[in-house]
Amino acid sequence: MILSALLTSVGINLGLCLLYFTLYSILRKQPGNVVVYEPRWVAEEKSKQKRHFSLEGFLPSPGWVGRAWQLSEEELLSISGLDAVVFIRIYIFSLKVFTFAGIIGVCILLPINFLGDQLSFDFSDLTSKSLDSFSISNVDDGSNRLWIHWSAVYIFTAFVCYLLYIEYYYISSKRISYFYASKPQPHQFSLLVTSIPVSSGSSVTESVESFFTEYHSATYLSHSVVRQTGKLRRLLSDADKWYRKLVKLKAKNLTQKRFTRDGFLGLFGRKVDLLDHYENKLQDIEENVHMEQSSVVEKEVPAAFVSFKSRYGAAVALHIEQGVNPTEWVTEPAPEPLAIVQSLANLSQLETWFPFLESILSLTFVSEVITGYLPSLILQGFQWFVPPIMILLSSIQGYMALSQIQKSACVKLLWFTIWNIFFANVLSGTVLYKVNVFLEPKNIPVVLAAAVPAQASFFISYVVTSGWTSTASELFRLFPLISSFIKKKFAGKHDEDFEVPSIPYYGQIPKIVLFGLLGVTYFLLAPLILPFLLVYYCLGYIVFRNQLLNVYEPKFETGGTFWPIVHSSTIFSLVLMHIIAIGVFVLKKLPLASILTVPLPLLTLLFNDYCQKRFLPIFKSYSAESLIKKDHDNQNDPSMPEFLDKLVTAYRDPALMPINYSGRNDSHDSLLQHAAEV
Repeated sequence: MILSALLTSVGINLGLCLLYFTLYSILRKQPGNVVVYEPRWVAEEKSKQKRHFSLEGFLPSPGWVGRAWQLSEEELLSISGLDAVVFIRIYIFSLKVFTFAGIIGVCILLPINFLGDQLSFDFSDLTSKSLDSFSISNVDDGSNRLWIHWSAVYIFTAFVCYLLYIEYYYISSKRISYFYASKPQPHQFSLLVTSIPVSSGSSVTESVESFFTEYHSATYLSHSVVRQTGKLRRLLSDADKWYRKLVKLKAKNLTQKRFTRDGFLGLFGRKVDLLDHYENKLQDIEENVHMEQSSVVEKEVPAAFVSFKSRYGAAVALHIEQGVNPTEWVTEPAPEPLAIVQSLANLSQLETWFPFLESILSLTFVSEVITGYLPSLILQGFQWFVPPIMILLSSIQGYMALSQIQKSACVKLLWFTIWNIFFANVLSGTVLYKVNVFLEPKNIPVVLAAAVPAQASFFISYVVTSGWTSTASELFRLFPLISSFIKKKFAGKHDEDFEVPSIPYYGQIPKIVLFGLLGVTYFLLAPLILPFLLVYYCLGYIVFRNQLLNVYEPKFETGGTFWPIVHSSTIFSLVLMHIIAIGVFVLKKLPLASILTVPLPLLTLLFNDYCQKRFLPIFKSYSAESLIKKDHDNQNDPSMPEFLDKLVTAYRDPALMPINYSGRNDSHDSLLQHAAEV
């Protein structure tokens, strides 16, 4: 790519960003768009949007930037939780890294590259100059100036490792503080038990009660057995749909428009009163619900949510083997009780149909290979469908909690993205695909050193196109805007029908990490990419602070456990840079620099090992000291007895709870209440 082509791309994408910002600053002021641009405040009835026409509302203004900038970390913590704070700190960390890298790269390395004589250059036509002239490829072979590049690699690595340590220490401390300050949560006191052995003549409920009463008598509180309620949930969904129709019909109070035909599209069949039709339909479904609820009591799955009187009691039961047979009484953390995950109802079917899935997908190597070697065509043609596919794979893998599913999907999507965006473009058509390269790993640094710089112009353009424009479009929210318009104009839905979205961490974090990989890798090779990366991270920092303030509402809280993924990815990026640097110095006929670079990846991996031993256990589970201290603090909390009473019912399947849409009262409720209690 020549310089003029890059400038053209920058101009187009910068224009698109300004267009998105301008439209956003105008559209966000319109009363009809408040559910698109401030949904979380609409849900909490705090929106200050004016509900009347104003000429000022059609003038763009940058006021939203100031509000997003002034949002403090403590305010963000109280609004969106620790995960949001960690998400923003990923941007802050990246800004620190690439500001430092930009100073060295642009002010020192870039001029050295530009003044090299390796590539021919005509100063009379600067705009037609290849971007390769700004890369290390333009430095003369064997030049002593390459020692400046070698020094820069060491200095940059030391600085990034220092920041990684500081950030890991800060977030781990924040995680503990957040835990101490948090209110009791049901999932802190509970766990999910699967593969429950059931003796002949007894039920799952009796087995769970007997086992935990005997072996955890001091801390066991209650349990809720999982049942197969798929059909019941569908009936309840239908009941809810017809009930909403009935309520809207009664609210309209249009007697003359209540009569229609019950056939296709209201054009065929007998003429009926919609009010009576809806009520009869609702009563029929309610009868079916009661019958299904009565029968589902016996449809037990060998799995149960078990709750304890203390966090420490739950932790002890979670982290030790429950029985002499390790394949029975398998425990895992309980998901957040937003709702019982539907896949739980199908545990027995999954074990019967796909008994090999969990063991295969749980292997890190297999998971990474499958997601990494999916054809690049999938990413290019179906990039919108890749994140949901990763969510599906994580669900099949056996994760139940939404937080666990998103964390697993984040790792899968990260490796998929790194392979299909970076390696597939860099290595496509090179000899690295030949088997003999893998049989001789010593050739890999040289192959990477030859292949990676050749794609510098592509990745600079990619940062501008995919980074700048996609971040600005996140602010504009085109698809939610169109969806809101269609619902209002054609479906007749209003503000009360919307749902506040949650930020898809699993989709955004891999993108941030990918651009970090590009910046670290090309810091040595083509530092021209660094200013464009800084613009991307600045945009992301402001845009997502605004979105977390006004748009997204957290649906779960992991306590900042996404950070170890970013830490490990940064270490991977550094080691990849070192390997490429070794090959570059070999190609540039500076073997001594290549030899002196060899210790650097080893030192980086040793540093990573220290960080993982020092900090990672804090992110996997809370210490006994933390749990017992928190339990002791709660003993003096007057609201704790009420919480424990609610904990008994926290994991009961909502599908088994009594319903009464029609206002009738019958004997089913006593049976359903009994079913809910077990």
